Amino acid sequence: LSESNAHIQVLSELVVEDCKNAGLTDAGSLWEPFRNPPPPKRVKMSEFVHMAKSEGAVVFNAIHGGAGENGMLQQLFEEEGVMFTGSGSSASALCMDKAMTGDCIQSLAQEGIYSARKRTISLNDLPTGTHESAPWTFQRLASELGSNELCVKPGSDGCSTGVARLVCDEDLVKYVCAVRQGLAQIPPDTFQSPHGIIEMPLPPPSALLFEPFISSRRIVVCQQKSRGGEQLQCVGDSEWVEITVGVVGVKGNMHAFNPSITVAESAVLSLEEKFQGGTGINLTPPPPIVALPTAISQAKLRIEKVADLLGIDGFARIDAFMHVRTGELIIIEANTVPGMTPSTVLFHQALEETPPMFPKDFFRSVVNYALEEKP
Repeated sequence: LSESNAHIQVLSELVVEDCKNAGLTDAGSLWEPFRNPPPPKRVKMSEFVHMAKSEGAVVFNAIHGGAGENGMLQQLFEEEGVMFTGSGSSASALCMDKAMTGDCIQSLAQEGIYSARKRTISLNDLPTGTHESAPWTFQRLASELGSNELCVKPGSDGCSTGVARLVCDEDLVKYVCAVRQGLAQIPPDTFQSPHGIIEMPLPPPSALLFEPFISSRRIVVCQQKSRGGEQLQCVGDSEWVEITVGVVGVKGNMHAFNPSITVAESAVLSLEEKFQGGTGINLTPPPPIVALPTAISQAKLRIEKVADLLGIDGFARIDAFMHVRTGELIIIEANTVPGMTPSTVLFHQALEETPPMFPKDFFRSVVNYALEEKP
C-alpha cells in the first residue's frame, strides 16, 4: 500500500469497527465507497473550518512545524470552536520557542530535569565572510555557554531542521552565510566535524539559538566474527545518550511511552534518520548495554513531568539526553505535532506498551482525547 492508501485502510478499519460496535450489519459495505475516494480538492481555510464546525468533526492536525505547530492553527480552531487533536495554542507556541521552553524547564532542575544553557542572537548581529569579529563572536559564545563546541539551530522550528555542530569560527561563518543565502540544504562535511546533509528551514529564521554541544554515547552495530552475527557496541566515555519519547493522554495527566534511541551516522540526527524508513536504526527501549532499566523507568516519569509542565495535551514527542545510570534528563525540545510518517518511532513505542497499542488504536486514542473538553 502507498502511504495515502495505508492511511485510508486504517481509517476504514476504524469506521467498520465503530459500525459493528453500534450493532450495524454489513458494516464493511458502508465504508466501501471511501476506499477509493475522489481526488483531494483545494479549499480555503475559512471554508475548511466551517465544514469541520458544521459537521462536529475532529480535525486531526498532522502538520509538523510552521503554522501547524506554532499555535497559529490551534488558535484559529479554538476561536471557531472546532475540535482538534494535540495541544492548545498556548502550549504549542511555548514548545515551538526553544528558548522559552528551556526557561520553563529550569524550574524542574531539583528533580533531575535540566535545560542546556542557551543564547539567542539576531541573524543581523552575526558575522559573515571574512568579518574580523567572527573569532571573537565564537569565543564569546563558547565562554558564555561553557563549551568549546557549539550546537546551533533555529530558535523556532521543527526538529533537526538546521541543527549543526560548530567547532570553530569558520564553521560559524559558513552556517550564517548558508542561512542568509536561504539555502535549502548544507552539503555533507561543510563543517570541520563530519556530518551528512543538513536540511535548512525555509524561510530562513531571523534569529539563531546557540547551546553547548553535548557529547553523547555513540551506539554502533559491529560484526562479531566469532559468532557470525552482529552486536551493539557503545563508543565513547559519555554517560549521556540521546532519546526521543512519545507521550499520550490529556493535559495534566500525560503518559510516556518507552524511549527510543537512534543509531546516528553523525553527531546530529538527520531528518531522514528520524522519520524516513530504512535510513536509521531505532532501538525501543534502549537495551541494557546502553542504559540501565531503572534509568529508563526514571526517565519516563521525568518526561511525564515535563509534558505536564509544558501543558501538552493529546500526543507529542519529547527529545532529550538521558543519563544512562540515573535517568536524569537534559531536555532538547518538545514537538507538539510530531512528524507522522509511517516510520515514526511513536508507532514503535506504542507497540511496546502492555498490551500493545496498534496504529489504529493509537489514532483512535488521539481522537478520543480531542473529544474531551480541553482545560
